[in-house]
Amino acid sequence: MMMFTRKLALAAAFTALAAPLAAQERTLQLGHLANEDNSWHQASLKFAEEVERLTDGRIAVEVFPNESLGKEIDLINGMQLGTVDMTITGESLQNWSPMAALLAVPYAYGSLEQMDEVASGEIGDRIEQEIIERAQIRPIAYFARGPRELTANRAISTPEDLDGLRMRVPNVPLFVDVWSALGAQPTPMAFSEVFTSLQNGTIDAQENPLALIRSASFAEVQDYVNMTDHVRSWIYLTISEQTWGQLSQEDQDAIMEAAATAQEYERELFNESIEADRAYLEDNGMTFNEVDNAAFAAAARDAVLSNVGDEIRPIVQDLFDAQASGN
Repeated sequence: MMMFTRKLALAAAFTALAAPLAAQERTLQLGHLANEDNSWHQASLKFAEEVERLTDGRIAVEVFPNESLGKEIDLINGMQLGTVDMTITGESLQNWSPMAALLAVPYAYGSLEQMDEVASGEIGDRIEQEIIERAQIRPIAYFARGPRELTANRAISTPEDLDGLRMRVPNVPLFVDVWSALGAQPTPMAFSEVFTSLQNGTIDAQENPLALIRSASFAEVQDYVNMTDHVRSWIYLTISEQTWGQLSQEDQDAIMEAAATAQEYERELFNESIEADRAYLEDNGMTFNEVDNAAFAAAARDAVLSNVGDEIRPIVQDLFDAQASGN
């Protein structure tokens, strides 16, 4: 009898140890370009935590920062092939979905509130649906980004100061065309290559929100943050449509609930980071230069309208008109 009891106890112990492993049915891999200190990464960890909680551990999410799972375009391609599950991406999706250009149209949104109205409204719904249909990637939440600012080793106060400036831009046709029209020499480049290229003088400048300027340590290789505020934008937390289709309705609901929580959490971090990022960069030697924003906006307007696609030009025109009227 004692031997039988011991066998039952051992069996129960092994069952208890095996239960968590048996319960996990799937692991989703989420790769992105930001580092561990960035709010996108922190929100990704929150998302992973919520997915595990809401699915009782059946679905785990592994988060890979610093492009350690691959560069952004490679991850998008992998998601379309079904070899990658998730990433954080934005206007780069316009390479497949023209409406994705609206995520980052220069000088289209004068404030965070105006941007939110578009991202969470009817236009945002249309953007998301087109991304699903044409890119086979599903946006499940969006994160706000601070205005993109231009860093360089000199003050740039007017569009004329851009003449010949060699600067990195993302692989986004609109960005390349607009900066070219403004007189700079834009060069598309993977984010992971920017620091070294600034360090060795391959490029002179780059443009990004303060959070990425900080987390990428650009203060070590750039002297000025020129406050161009040229793009207010958002970026999507996305899942491969192939991966999405393999999930049950229950798990899809859990993913969406976790994404909503991550979006709210990221906004809290975003609001806290704006002043902290500027203070950090100033403490680390960067000079903040106020620019003639009206001159930049006026110079960019025609370039933007002439370079956006026919599909979104009327929307962009309406956004510009709303800016001009103060609405």
